[in-house]
Amino acid sequence: MKKRVGILGGTFDPPHIAHLIIANEVRVALSLSKIIFLPNSVPPHKEASSAKAEDRIEMLKLAICDNPSFALDERELTRSGKSYTYDTMKEMVEENPDIDYYFIIGGDMVEYLPNWYKIDQLVNLVQFVGVNRPKYDLQTPYPVLNVEVPEMSVSSSLLRERVAQKKPIDYLLPKEVVSYVKEHQLYET
Repeated sequence: MKKRVGILGGTFDPPHIAHLIIANEVRVALSLSKIIFLPNSVPPHKEASSAKAEDRIEMLKLAICDNPSFALDERELTRSGKSYTYDTMKEMVEENPDIDYYFIIGGDMVEYLPNWYKIDQLVNLVQFVGVNRPKYDLQTPYPVLNVEVPEMSVSSSLLRERVAQKKPIDYLLPKEVVSYVKEHQLYET
């Protein structure tokens, strides 16, 4: 029987409490052995990240360090150019043929699936898992398992705005990540 592993990709700029809740809820709901956080370099549908890759890696390490079911994979940050999920998952499946991957996406990305690079091949490599997100519908012509998670309107862009406006970010991020953001003066301008 194959091992079942979840993948949660994103810029994690910064990683926040909703990322952790989503990862844990999906892990439990689908009986996954672990969740791999996969920070990307330059996603095809977004602008470059605000924080440097090194800072995002450090923040992710701090965010997940107390959960043995969470792991980090930095491969997309070492690859040059845009990060395509197809390329990464093809590589991971070839490296680990004994693992079934469950790729976790929010409602915004469920709606965007028809635009993903090599989506028709990608759905043969991974099982997509869609999680509800405020204001998004989980309807798609692609095979997506839906997992209900507590809805939160926390986003990385909201947190970056709050820091720039000198508003508190406590409790929206793990306290170690809050300390890191303050210590390194991230997102202040």
